[in-house]
Amino acid sequence: MSGDRAERAARLVAGVIGRREELDGIIEETADRLPMDEMALVDLTILRIALYEMLFDNGAVRPNTAVRQAVSLAKRFGDDGSRRFVSGVLGEISRNRLQAGTAE
Repeated sequence: MSGDRAERAARLVAGVIGRREELDGIIEETADRLPMDEMALVDLTILRIALYEMLFDNGAVRPNTAVRQAVSLAKRFGDDGSRRFVSGVLGEISRNRLQAGTAE
């Protein structure tokens, strides 16, 4: 991994850890039909990273790029329903928060 990529990865990890409680609250509020303790860990991790990029580190990638990358990861590493679940949660957040202008 190049130096820039390693720095970006470290920044993402630190950001997600630092804002985990807030990210989890948003996920829990949005995906209210599925309790967080029943979500696949892969899906939850992908959602946390994408949300952090969309809401707090949106200068690095555009929100729609974060969603596309998250859906791709869910398709590759998740189960049969992961892609739809991740896409649905992030799509709703994008519509409700980003288009309403409530992201940082």
